[in-house]
Amino acid sequence: MRLSLAGRAENAIQARILVQLRDEGPLSKAQLADRLQVSRTTVAAEVARLAEMGLAQEAGPAASRGGRRSTLVDLSQEIRFVGISIGATGLSVGVTDGRLSVLATRFKACDIRQGPEAVLAVALALVREVLHEVGVDKPMGAGIGVPGPVDFHRGVSVSPPIMPGWDGYPVRDAVSRELGCPVVLDNDVNVLAVGEQHAGVAKGAQDFLFVKIGTGIGCGIVIDGELYRGVNGCAGDIGHIRVEEFGPTCACGNSGCLEAFSGGAALARDATAAARSGRSPALAALLEERSELTAADVGIAVSQGDAQAVQLIRDSGRHIGEVLAGLVSFFNPGLIVIGGRVTGLGHALLAEIRGVTYRRSLPLATGNLPIVLSELGDEGGVIGAARLISESVYSP
Repeated sequence: MRLSLAGRAENAIQARILVQLRDEGPLSKAQLADRLQVSRTTVAAEVARLAEMGLAQEAGPAASRGGRRSTLVDLSQEIRFVGISIGATGLSVGVTDGRLSVLATRFKACDIRQGPEAVLAVALALVREVLHEVGVDKPMGAGIGVPGPVDFHRGVSVSPPIMPGWDGYPVRDAVSRELGCPVVLDNDVNVLAVGEQHAGVAKGAQDFLFVKIGTGIGCGIVIDGELYRGVNGCAGDIGHIRVEEFGPTCACGNSGCLEAFSGGAALARDATAAARSGRSPALAALLEERSELTAADVGIAVSQGDAQAVQLIRDSGRHIGEVLAGLVSFFNPGLIVIGGRVTGLGHALLAEIRGVTYRRSLPLATGNLPIVLSELGDEGGVIGAARLISESVYSP
């Protein structure tokens, strides 16, 4: 399939039509007219224009509502978006259709500390693989998430603590040149929050928090259905909230940060110390096998009934729960979703986070507050990144 789609919505009505079709699926012209509160003549004219731009198409007659049957409208079957979700230790890429259904994905381990040129080269190679798999030469647009603060409007990383060499690097423009399409760049946890809102357990939620627990810890904030980035784009950087006056040195340079106690790198550090001191026989055995431990190894030790590994998870969950309790009291969300690779530790970590959050928050704020694990896995970042670029293409 060779695409030459350069169109994007020209006005607010076209944008609303595209968003309705993305989120609801095929709709009749009559339904679109009702939802947009405009005439059927206006809808017909705008749909015709969208079809000319390669964004929408007629999809046959709709079910009869009495009288003359209306025509179904759908997004063009040729729309393809690319989603790139870059983490500290690996990246996921994928291709979606116009409604953000994932058509193909790839995951590869990759150290963010290798720098932007090396990491983006890996990402772009995977993108070309998935584009070839689905038979597309050029996507309509691409979204990217990276694990650090971002200037959303300039498309650059800004002083990211765990991303040496990325400060000020023009990620958006570099990828746009390579793929020949529009690109948007955002923080990885914002991307994951948007993905969860579109296709995960937060679908339909208007006010929620998405907490990513990986090498770092961050929080995506959705208010009234819209992502909140803050004045400078660093809202939700909860990993650098101090949880103890004195504690391990964090990647940001401060000490006692949540991330320095409960991030994936911190768990690996504490697991290694427990193994070498003899406090954890299970972790000691794993360290002997592998020469280096990860947060996932703590979960393996827990499954073997290792008491020290259980305590490591409880300590990590306690610190996260204490911070979340403060956020609940301040923000009063309707839902908290926990995601990121450290959630592979499963319900032992979730139970501790829940317990501390519920105990330390007012009953009015937590009486109907679900705290749940994300179920999207690696696809969450791909869907969220694709959704962000779809917002750009589907907007005037």
